[in-house]
Amino acid sequence: MSNWDHTVDVLIVGTGGGALTAALVARQAGLDVLLVEKTVYYGGSTALSGGGMWIPNNFLMQRDGLDDSFEKARTYLQHTVGDRTPQALQDAYLKNAPEMVVYLAENSRMRFQRSPGYADYYPEYPGGMAEGRVLESVPFDGSQLGNDFAQLRPMGMEIPAGLAFTISEFNKLGMITSTWAGKRTAFKVGVRTVFNQMTGVKYLTLGRALIGRLRLSLKDENVPLWLNAPLMDLVVEEGRVVGAVVAREGKPSRIRVTKGVVLAAGGFAHNQQMREAFQKAPVNHEWSSASPGNTGEAIQLGMKIGARVDLMEDAWWGPSSIPPNAPVMFHVGERSYPGGIMVNAAGKRFTNEAASYVDVVHAMYEKHSEETPHIPATFIMDQRYRSKYIFGTLFPMQGVPKVYYESGYFKKADTIEDLALQCGMDPHALAETISRFNRFARNGVDEDFRRGDSAYDRYYGDPTVKPNPCLAPIEKPPFYAVQMVAGDLGTKGGLVIDERARVLREDGSPIQGLYATGNSSASVMGNTYPGPGSTIGPSMTFGYIAAKHIAGEKARPAGALPSNDTRDAPGRPA
Repeated sequence: MSNWDHTVDVLIVGTGGGALTAALVARQAGLDVLLVEKTVYYGGSTALSGGGMWIPNNFLMQRDGLDDSFEKARTYLQHTVGDRTPQALQDAYLKNAPEMVVYLAENSRMRFQRSPGYADYYPEYPGGMAEGRVLESVPFDGSQLGNDFAQLRPMGMEIPAGLAFTISEFNKLGMITSTWAGKRTAFKVGVRTVFNQMTGVKYLTLGRALIGRLRLSLKDENVPLWLNAPLMDLVVEEGRVVGAVVAREGKPSRIRVTKGVVLAAGGFAHNQQMREAFQKAPVNHEWSSASPGNTGEAIQLGMKIGARVDLMEDAWWGPSSIPPNAPVMFHVGERSYPGGIMVNAAGKRFTNEAASYVDVVHAMYEKHSEETPHIPATFIMDQRYRSKYIFGTLFPMQGVPKVYYESGYFKKADTIEDLALQCGMDPHALAETISRFNRFARNGVDEDFRRGDSAYDRYYGDPTVKPNPCLAPIEKPPFYAVQMVAGDLGTKGGLVIDERARVLREDGSPIQGLYATGNSSASVMGNTYPGPGSTIGPSMTFGYIAAKHIAGEKARPAGALPSNDTRDAPGRPA
């Protein structure tokens, strides 16, 4: 193709954590970089997320004297991911992830903090860690972004009273009625919220803090970003990707790329046709919490030029509910709180509700049938649960909005039998299920599904409930029911990459000039979810790997631990 409109060294498609990391590393290697984003907001699904990064053997774990290593993490992945993805790909992740966060801590506005105790999702497996391996961004004042703050993707759901909290604070807030740590955290978050509103601080946490810090780092480097500029085509000459066509201001713009194109545009969570083609029914893109821009074009264009795909049947699943006039609600801690269960259409429990959210939805699909639907499932709780714990955006003792009942989102009854009838279940079956569960709760042992046995289950449990922090009887009326669908944080399948993040053809050879990361690529994690941040951690890591390979640089050599100075955090001394 001739008559190019622009020429750059590196074109990066997407603006999530993986894309922004790749852009920064490539730019600091001296390359001319252009970022393009399909939507009017930057940040992708990362901005909508909790912002956790699963980074084994990271420098903050080393600082705190925790016993982790490449070999230990490798053993853990071998017992979770197994051989579903190549060992070379897993090793590339484990070697480069800790280097990536050191690089960012030393060369950008990124600042990291640990979430102590946020366990791996299978901490009892060989190599697993109950203390956890997750990092998150230190909170960030979004006002530093200037006019670019308005273009940061807003949260999918509105947090009550404008509260902003970190991953660790969210866990403690869940225990606001149970523990002094919960009460102190609620007071701290409340005071901070009032202070920020009075002073004009745009206090960012979770995924938006991560994206905000990376975006400011790119502004420091003068990396251009085109919004509302979807990728239309890849240009291939003699088997190499040499350019792309991007729509800009409604017109095709032909971009010549001298070094490489990095596809970091997310998956196909909101492409209903692709989901029905690759995934098991029932599936609905409206159940997904992924960015609205995740409609799969980058994957389709890769397939068009001969790229291999894998894991297209899977997603980063999680039980979700559909509140009226609001975004889909992805439920995490609620399933571990004592006094709630999930049942199928026959009123029977079918899994450990407190397990990894991926495992819960895998169980929903594996056991789903027309005779006994498991999708949707139903979450059952009593008044004790509602008075003590958060459910979605409802705080303890907060009244259930009238529209929740009118829409059928919430069902309520004074007896389990009446609740079952409202849900279309056999009243005797549901009553029997709850009677059996209540016996387990009093004894502290879930004889059916071992809920509360794992340190991960207990992370969101109530430590004041004995003998099992995840089990309490469901017996105080009124009783409540909410349907749970097979939601997700994004799709997991995509373009197959090698340990250098190069996209591979069906025969295993790399497509020169084409790289992928994040949900545009087939996940290194295979069909499982080893720990919190297993989406963003690999996305940023393989973005880092791609940029290094494009620039012809070796991975950053190990050195002294970075200072990770956090004095730029809102409310901390400058």
